[in-house]
Amino acid sequence: MDTADDVLIEAAIREAERRTSGEIRVFISRHPCADPGKSARQEFVRLHMTRTPLRNAVLLYFSPESRTFALAGDEGIQFRCGPGLDAAVAAVVSPELSRGRLGEAILAAVRHLGEELAREFPSHTLDRNDLPDSVIRD
Repeated sequence: MDTADDVLIEAAIREAERRTSGEIRVFISRHPCADPGKSARQEFVRLHMTRTPLRNAVLLYFSPESRTFALAGDEGIQFRCGPGLDAAVAAVVSPELSRGRLGEAILAAVRHLGEELAREFPSHTLDRNDLPDSVIRD
């Protein structure tokens, strides 16, 4: 993936967030990852993603080298969406990652996550974009 793909991902994030007060961020690691869940949680904290008013931010963490993925959500996400959210997003991501199609996996994850968040955290008139939409890379 390159920066041209980042433009598509950022547009997908903006579109998904238009329907929800939830916040979505994408992190792409260039390093192999043995424990993507742990890495996602570490990046979630490092990126100060707990600073949303409804505690409804989600980080989508990808390690293309390992073809792994994880989702880290704040306490509002865990409370309202439950553990089924991880499995639902993984179901759309895993087939693409196993084929080595990272861009498609990320876009599918963002779109699906946006739909889920829109159900639990619909957009409202006081909503603002609390976190940047830019793709993060290490």
